[in-house]
Amino acid sequence: MPAELLYFHDPMCSWCWAFRPAFQALVSRLPTGVAIRRVVGGLAPDTDQPMPTELRTKLEGIWHTIQETVPGTAFNFDYWRTATPRRSTYPACRAVIAATRLSPAHEDPMIEAIQHAYYLEARNPSDIATLVDLARQIGLDRDLFAAEIARPAIEARLREEIAFARQSPIQGFPSLVLRTVSGLQPIETHFTDPEFMLAQVEATLRRDGPS
Repeated sequence: MPAELLYFHDPMCSWCWAFRPAFQALVSRLPTGVAIRRVVGGLAPDTDQPMPTELRTKLEGIWHTIQETVPGTAFNFDYWRTATPRRSTYPACRAVIAATRLSPAHEDPMIEAIQHAYYLEARNPSDIATLVDLARQIGLDRDLFAAEIARPAIEARLREEIAFARQSPIQGFPSLVLRTVSGLQPIETHFTDPEFMLAQVEATLRRDGPS
């Protein structure tokens, strides 16, 4: 079994959006043979209730904090005035799983489409209609996707990934863990320095071996 870099995330996690450029740069630099596995951790379960005003204000404030902490991270703050936010990220997580089951090559494009819709276009990925449209946008058949995301197998897979995330050595999202023959080794994340993360991966591989 090759070494595997596990990426724990949620497509509606704003810190994951800020982390995307550094993570993509890290992936492009990984040693040959290191596999990537993305694990959706599920920040918030299903709800039809609008997000309370206090929580909306808190999350909008986090977006501002991210912009100050990770220069260059873009947000469309119109979302908090034009959308009807719900504290529900499970639909977006299911969308990633469904897209991956239909076509593994569409896993990351689906994540990116959700993030762009949410953070840049002020659209709501808690809505199934938005997710179906995003699937079509990245080249998936919208009817097949709409059927897939509703399948019990997708819900079962989401529960498995959430359970795995909760028992893994992470503190939240985004998180990285390198799996080698010696087990799971947390990799400290850095939002602007992929080389910092790469050095940890390489040191762990030298110590533990790839398999």
